[in-house]
Amino acid sequence: MAGAAPVHVLVVDDEAEVRTLLRSGLEAEGFEVSEAGDGAALMALLEARPVDLITLDVRLSGEDGFALAREVRARHNVPIVMISGKGDMIDRVVGLELGADDYIAKPFHMREVLARIRAVLRRYAPVATEEVRAQRSPDTPLCYAFDGWTLDMGRRELKTPEGASCELTTAELNLLAILVERPGRVLSRDELMDLLKGHDWTPLDRSIDGLVARLRKKIERGECPQLVKTVRGVGYVFAGEVRRL
Repeated sequence: MAGAAPVHVLVVDDEAEVRTLLRSGLEAEGFEVSEAGDGAALMALLEARPVDLITLDVRLSGEDGFALAREVRARHNVPIVMISGKGDMIDRVVGLELGADDYIAKPFHMREVLARIRAVLRRYAPVATEEVRAQRSPDTPLCYAFDGWTLDMGRRELKTPEGASCELTTAELNLLAILVERPGRVLSRDELMDLLKGHDWTPLDRSIDGLVARLRKKIERGECPQLVKTVRGVGYVFAGEVRRL
């Protein structure tokens, strides 16, 4: 889009060489880059200005990258790509469960980093509400009501029980639509990824769990999910009662 501000990536790593490598590769592709060497600098930069994506080293000197990811997730809806020298699968799963959107092990190829970052950014792309409204067909309203919420897929809008608009990313809204269209049906992670056509997924299917977690934060009222429930070892099910409007 002409005149659009460049995507701002915050690179968090305690190794200056790694930060320089990532900065060079990202800036060469038109990204704006800021750097942080520790958690304090990371949080300060997040408070100072908007950030579109964070690359976060898991093993910062004297700090727990997983704990930082959890803290960031609790305060900001910003995508996180975790980078670590460890290729241990347990660390990968833990990182994704804590809210990371992808996980890259060192040593990495810059081409892979760029591809992963672009895929994550696409999943976070906001819904183009006005454009979709203009294309809406009055013959296909596709509205659903559940637990006081109203989902209008023609307008691509979600209303809270209080009538306020709930902002969802494209991926979050599409996931919710898939679930409410199939209430009571258990959907595996593979099925959800197949149904979410147009989105790029990592080889680790735990990335779908991060998307579910972000959706839950926006629509669930308590600590224990009542609408989007986990079916252990299988996937997810929408447990709410859905009405077609």
